[in-house]
Amino acid sequence: REQQLQKSALLQRERLKGQFETLRNQINPHFLFNNMSVLSSLVYKDQDKAVDFINELSKVYRYVLENKSAELVRLEEELAFLDHYIYLLKIRFGENIIFDISIDETQNSFLPPMCLQILVENTIQHNETSQANTLRIAIFTENNRLIVSNPTQPRSDKTESSQTGIKNMIFRYRFF
Repeated sequence: REQQLQKSALLQRERLKGQFETLRNQINPHFLFNNMSVLSSLVYKDQDKAVDFINELSKVYRYVLENKSAELVRLEEELAFLDHYIYLLKIRFGENIIFDISIDETQNSFLPPMCLQILVENTIQHNETSQANTLRIAIFTENNRLIVSNPTQPRSDKTESSQTGIKNMIFRYRFF
C-alpha cells in the first residue's frame, strides 16, 4: 500500500513537471524572440498583417495559459490551436513551409495539450526550412492514429538536442 502511494505521488510529480516543462517550452524566450522579430519587420511592411499576427500570437498564448493544467483536450481544440500556431509559422517562413493536414475529425479523440505543436516545432528545429529546401509537414489520421510526418532535411547549423520535448511527450502518453 505504501509503495503504491509513493508510486502515485511520483507519477503525480512527474506529470506536473511535464506540464510545467510543456508550458515553459511554449513560452520560452527563443519562441518569443522569433515572433517579436517577425512582428517587428511586419510593423514596417504591412501594419494590417502585423495586427493579424498579434491576434494570432495572443490566441497561441491564451491556449497555452488556459490549458496549462489540463490533462487532455479534444482533438478539435488542439487542431484549432495548431491553426493559430501555423499562421505564425507561415508568416515567419512563407512558402518555405507547407502543411498537409488531413484529419478524420469524426473521431471523438483526446490528447495531451500542445502535443501537435511540440511535434511541429521539432520538425522545424531539426530540419532545414529554406527556399532550396521547403519543409513539408504532413499531419493526418490513419488506422485510428494521429501521425505527424516530414522528410529528413538536416540543418546545416545543427545543434545538439536534449530531446526534452519528445521525452516529455512520451511520459505524458505513458501516463494516460
